[in-house]
Amino acid sequence: MLENNISTVNNDVKTLVKDAQALFTAATALTGEKAEELRGRGMRALDSALARAQEAQVKAVESGKQAAATTDAYVKENPWRSIAVAAGVGLLVGVIVGRK
Repeated sequence: MLENNISTVNNDVKTLVKDAQALFTAATALTGEKAEELRGRGMRALDSALARAQEAQVKAVESGKQAAATTDAYVKENPWRSIAVAAGVGLLVGVIVGRK
C-alpha cells in the first residue's frame, strides 16, 4: 500500500514539474501580463509538487516508525524465535553467496 502511494505521489510530482516547465518555457516567449500569469501558474505548480513530496515524506517516516515499533515489540515478545529467524536468513544468505 505504501509503495502504491509513493508511486502515485511520484507520478503526480513528475507531472506537476513537467507542467511547470512547460509554463515557464511558454512564459519566456511572452512579455508583460501574460508572461507574469504563466510564471505564477508555474510557481503554484511547483509549490504544489513540493507540498505533495513533503506529505509523502511524512507518511513514509510515519510508516517506517510504525514498522520499527511493531518489529521491536515482536522481537521483545519472541526473542528466541527472532534469533532463529535471523540465523536462518544468515545461513540462506551464506549459502547463496558461497555459490557465487
